[in-house]
Amino acid sequence: RVSKIERWVRIRRRVCNPTEKFSLFYGERTVWRFFVRCSGQPGHGSQFLPNTAGEKLRKVINSFLTLRAEEEYKLKENPGLQLGDVITINLTLLQGGVQFNVVPAELSVGFDVRVPITEDLVELEKKFKRFCAEAGEGVTLDFVTKHTNAGKTCVEDGQCPWWDAFAKACADENVCLEKTVFPAATDSKYLRIKGIPALGFSPMNHTPILLHDHNEYLNENIFLRGIDIYCTIISGLANV
Repeated sequence: RVSKIERWVRIRRRVCNPTEKFSLFYGERTVWRFFVRCSGQPGHGSQFLPNTAGEKLRKVINSFLTLRAEEEYKLKENPGLQLGDVITINLTLLQGGVQFNVVPAELSVGFDVRVPITEDLVELEKKFKRFCAEAGEGVTLDFVTKHTNAGKTCVEDGQCPWWDAFAKACADENVCLEKTVFPAATDSKYLRIKGIPALGFSPMNHTPILLHDHNEYLNENIFLRGIDIYCTIISGLANV
Protein backbone atom coordinates (compact mmCIF):
# COMPACT_ATOMS: atom_id res chain seq x y z
CA ARG A 1 0.00 0.00 0.00
CA VAL A 2 1.35 3.42 -0.94
CA SER A 3 1.08 6.44 1.37
CA LYS A 4 -0.15 9.84 0.21
CA ILE A 5 3.35 11.27 0.50
CA GLU A 6 4.86 8.51 -1.61
CA ARG A 7 2.14 8.88 -4.21
CA TRP A 8 2.59 12.63 -4.37
CA VAL A 9 6.30 12.55 -5.09
CA ARG A 10 6.28 9.54 -7.40
CA ILE A 11 8.14 10.25 -10.63
CA ARG A 12 7.90 8.23 -13.82
CA ARG A 13 9.92 10.11 -16.42
CA ARG A 14 12.85 12.41 -15.92
CA VAL A 15 14.32 15.07 -18.16
CA CYS A 16 17.53 16.95 -17.47
CA ASN A 17 18.21 20.64 -17.96
CA PRO A 18 21.31 21.93 -19.81
CA THR A 19 21.38 25.17 -17.77
CA GLU A 20 21.92 25.97 -14.09
CA LYS A 21 18.19 25.47 -13.48
CA PHE A 22 16.34 22.23 -12.65
CA SER A 23 13.24 21.26 -14.64
CA LEU A 24 10.03 20.84 -12.65
CA PHE A 25 7.01 19.41 -14.52
CA TYR A 26 3.55 20.16 -13.11
CA GLY A 27 1.57 18.75 -16.04
CA GLU A 28 2.00 16.98 -19.33
CA ARG A 29 0.66 17.09 -22.84
CA THR A 30 -2.13 14.79 -23.92
CA VAL A 31 -1.10 11.94 -26.24
CA TRP A 32 -3.17 11.17 -29.33
CA ARG A 33 -2.16 8.55 -31.88
CA PHE A 34 -4.34 7.70 -34.84
CA PHE A 35 -4.55 6.47 -38.40
CA VAL A 36 -6.22 8.38 -41.19
CA ARG A 37 -7.43 5.81 -43.72
CA CYS A 38 -8.06 6.93 -47.27
CA SER A 39 -10.05 4.73 -49.64
CA GLY A 40 -10.47 5.37 -53.35
CA GLN A 41 -10.70 4.00 -56.87
CA PRO A 42 -8.27 1.11 -57.50
CA GLY A 43 -6.94 0.15 -60.90
CA HIS A 44 -3.92 -0.09 -63.17
CA GLY A 45 -1.02 2.29 -62.60
CA SER A 46 -0.95 3.45 -66.25
CA GLN A 47 -4.19 5.47 -65.96
CA PHE A 48 -5.42 8.81 -64.65
CA LEU A 49 -7.94 7.27 -62.30
CA PRO A 50 -10.30 9.64 -60.49
CA ASN A 51 -10.86 9.76 -56.74
CA THR A 52 -7.76 7.75 -55.78
CA ALA A 53 -6.61 7.01 -52.23
CA GLY A 54 -3.27 8.65 -53.03
CA GLU A 55 -4.86 11.98 -53.90
CA LYS A 56 -6.82 11.97 -50.67
CA LEU A 57 -3.76 10.94 -48.68
CA ARG A 58 -1.81 13.89 -50.09
CA LYS A 59 -4.55 16.32 -48.98
CA VAL A 60 -4.66 14.80 -45.49
CA ILE A 61 -0.89 14.95 -45.06
CA ASN A 62 -0.80 18.54 -46.30
CA SER A 63 -3.47 19.60 -43.79
CA PHE A 64 -1.82 17.99 -40.78
CA LEU A 65 1.70 19.09 -41.67
CA THR A 66 0.52 22.65 -42.33
CA LEU A 67 -0.82 22.75 -38.78
CA ARG A 68 2.48 21.28 -37.61
CA ALA A 69 4.39 24.10 -39.32
CA GLU A 70 2.10 26.71 -37.75
CA GLU A 71 2.72 25.33 -34.27
CA GLU A 72 6.48 25.12 -34.88
CA TYR A 73 6.49 28.76 -36.02
CA LYS A 74 4.51 29.75 -32.91
CA LEU A 75 7.15 28.13 -30.71
CA LYS A 76 10.07 29.75 -32.53
CA GLU A 77 8.52 33.24 -32.52
CA ASN A 78 7.52 33.26 -28.84
CA PRO A 79 10.51 33.09 -26.46
CA GLY A 80 8.14 32.64 -23.52
CA LEU A 81 6.80 29.36 -24.90
CA GLN A 82 8.33 25.92 -24.42
CA LEU A 83 7.75 22.66 -26.25
CA GLY A 84 5.04 21.64 -23.80
CA ASP A 85 3.01 24.74 -24.69
CA VAL A 86 2.33 23.89 -28.35
CA ILE A 87 0.87 21.03 -30.39
CA THR A 88 3.38 18.72 -32.04
CA ILE A 89 2.24 16.59 -34.98
CA ASN A 90 4.54 14.01 -36.53
CA LEU A 91 3.87 11.65 -39.40
CA THR A 92 5.23 8.33 -38.11
CA LEU A 93 3.59 5.55 -40.16
CA LEU A 94 2.58 4.95 -43.79
CA GLN A 95 0.72 1.82 -44.83
CA GLY A 96 -0.73 0.48 -48.07
CA GLY A 97 -0.05 -0.53 -51.62
CA VAL A 98 0.17 -3.84 -53.46
CA GLN A 99 2.79 -3.35 -56.17
CA PHE A 100 4.13 -0.60 -58.42
CA ASN A 101 1.62 -0.90 -61.25
CA VAL A 102 -1.50 -1.22 -59.06
CA VAL A 103 -3.32 1.82 -57.69
CA PRO A 104 -4.41 0.69 -54.18
CA ALA A 105 -7.95 0.81 -52.86
CA GLU A 106 -6.71 2.11 -49.48
CA LEU A 107 -3.74 3.98 -48.04
CA SER A 108 -3.22 4.93 -44.39
CA VAL A 109 -1.08 7.45 -42.56
CA GLY A 110 -0.33 7.40 -38.83
CA PHE A 111 0.26 10.51 -36.72
CA ASP A 112 1.67 11.02 -33.25
CA VAL A 113 0.16 14.16 -31.69
CA ARG A 114 0.99 15.78 -28.34
CA VAL A 115 -1.52 18.39 -27.12
CA PRO A 116 -0.84 21.07 -24.44
CA ILE A 117 -3.08 21.27 -21.39
CA THR A 118 -4.45 24.64 -22.58
CA GLU A 119 -5.95 23.18 -25.76
CA ASP A 120 -9.67 22.40 -26.17
CA LEU A 121 -9.59 18.70 -27.07
CA VAL A 122 -13.15 18.64 -28.40
CA GLU A 123 -12.47 21.48 -30.82
CA LEU A 124 -9.15 19.96 -31.87
CA GLU A 125 -10.79 16.65 -32.72
CA LYS A 126 -13.37 18.50 -34.79
CA LYS A 127 -10.55 20.22 -36.68
CA PHE A 128 -8.86 16.89 -37.41
CA LYS A 129 -12.10 15.38 -38.64
CA ARG A 130 -12.62 18.42 -40.83
CA PHE A 131 -9.21 17.78 -42.41
CA CYS A 132 -10.48 14.30 -43.29
CA ALA A 133 -13.79 15.54 -44.68
CA GLU A 134 -12.00 18.11 -46.85
CA ALA A 135 -9.84 15.37 -48.37
CA GLY A 136 -12.92 13.66 -49.83
CA GLU A 137 -15.29 10.77 -49.27
CA GLY A 138 -14.00 7.56 -47.74
CA VAL A 139 -11.48 9.24 -45.41
CA THR A 140 -11.76 8.19 -41.77
CA LEU A 141 -9.85 8.92 -38.56
CA ASP A 142 -9.30 5.94 -36.25
CA PHE A 143 -7.76 6.55 -32.83
CA VAL A 144 -5.23 4.09 -31.46
CA THR A 145 -4.42 6.15 -28.35
CA LYS A 146 -6.71 8.88 -27.08
CA HIS A 147 -5.81 10.20 -23.65
CA THR A 148 -7.79 12.89 -21.89
CA ASN A 149 -6.47 16.07 -20.31
CA ALA A 150 -5.20 15.06 -16.86
CA GLY A 151 -4.98 18.63 -15.59
CA LYS A 152 -2.09 20.09 -13.65
CA THR A 153 -0.60 20.10 -10.17
CA CYS A 154 -0.59 23.30 -8.13
CA VAL A 155 2.84 24.95 -8.03
CA GLU A 156 1.78 28.27 -6.47
CA ASP A 157 3.15 29.27 -3.07
CA GLY A 158 0.66 29.17 -0.21
CA GLN A 159 -1.92 27.20 -2.18
CA CYS A 160 -0.83 23.63 -1.36
CA PRO A 161 1.14 22.38 1.67
CA TRP A 162 2.84 19.70 -0.39
CA TRP A 163 4.09 22.22 -2.91
CA ASP A 164 5.22 24.59 -0.15
CA ALA A 165 7.26 21.78 1.44
CA PHE A 166 8.73 20.78 -1.92
CA ALA A 167 9.61 24.38 -2.83
CA LYS A 168 11.20 25.04 0.59
CA ALA A 169 13.34 21.91 0.31
CA CYS A 170 14.54 23.04 -3.12
CA ALA A 171 15.30 26.52 -1.79
CA ASP A 172 17.27 25.00 1.10
CA GLU A 173 19.39 23.14 -1.47
CA ASN A 174 19.78 26.26 -3.65
CA VAL A 175 17.85 24.54 -6.43
CA CYS A 176 16.48 27.02 -8.97
CA LEU A 177 13.35 25.51 -10.51
CA GLU A 178 12.12 26.01 -14.07
CA LYS A 179 8.41 25.16 -13.91
CA THR A 180 6.96 23.84 -17.15
CA VAL A 181 4.69 21.27 -18.83
CA PHE A 182 6.28 17.94 -19.70
CA PRO A 183 6.35 17.68 -23.51
CA ALA A 184 5.90 13.90 -23.72
CA ALA A 185 3.96 11.55 -21.42
CA THR A 186 4.36 9.84 -18.05
CA ASP A 187 2.28 7.73 -15.70
CA SER A 188 1.75 10.86 -13.59
CA LYS A 189 -1.35 11.56 -15.66
CA TYR A 190 -3.10 8.59 -14.04
CA LEU A 191 -2.44 10.06 -10.59
CA ARG A 192 -3.70 13.50 -11.62
CA ILE A 193 -6.85 11.99 -13.14
CA LYS A 194 -7.53 10.44 -9.72
CA GLY A 195 -7.06 13.83 -8.06
CA ILE A 196 -3.62 13.02 -6.65
CA PRO A 197 -1.11 15.86 -7.18
CA ALA A 198 2.06 14.72 -8.95
CA LEU A 199 5.28 16.43 -9.92
CA GLY A 200 7.92 15.33 -12.38
CA PHE A 201 11.35 16.18 -11.03
CA SER A 202 14.88 14.88 -11.28
CA PRO A 203 17.87 16.87 -10.00
CA MET A 204 19.84 16.83 -13.24
CA ASN A 205 21.10 20.20 -14.40
CA HIS A 206 24.12 21.09 -16.56
CA THR A 207 23.22 18.03 -18.65
CA PRO A 208 22.24 18.00 -22.35
CA ILE A 209 18.84 16.55 -23.23
CA LEU A 210 19.63 13.33 -25.09
CA LEU A 211 16.41 11.36 -24.70
CA HIS A 212 16.86 7.81 -26.04
CA ASP A 213 20.09 8.79 -27.77
CA HIS A 214 22.99 6.34 -27.96
CA ASN A 215 25.28 8.58 -25.93
CA GLU A 216 22.88 9.66 -23.19
CA TYR A 217 24.82 10.20 -19.99
CA LEU A 218 24.84 11.77 -16.51
CA ASN A 219 27.93 13.27 -14.92
CA GLU A 220 29.00 11.57 -11.67
CA ASN A 221 29.01 14.82 -9.68
CA ILE A 222 25.51 15.73 -10.89
CA PHE A 223 24.29 12.26 -9.86
CA LEU A 224 25.79 12.45 -6.37
CA ARG A 225 24.51 15.99 -5.85
CA GLY A 226 21.05 14.78 -6.83
CA ILE A 227 21.04 12.25 -3.99
CA ASP A 228 21.51 15.03 -1.44
CA ILE A 229 18.73 17.07 -3.05
CA TYR A 230 16.35 14.10 -2.97
CA CYS A 231 17.13 13.43 0.69
CA THR A 232 16.18 17.01 1.59
CA ILE A 233 12.98 16.93 -0.50
CA ILE A 234 11.79 13.56 0.83
CA SER A 235 12.51 14.58 4.40
CA GLY A 236 10.61 17.84 3.93
CA LEU A 237 7.56 16.14 2.45
CA ALA A 238 7.56 13.44 5.11
CA ASN A 239 7.28 16.06 7.82
CA VAL A 240 4.32 17.96 6.37
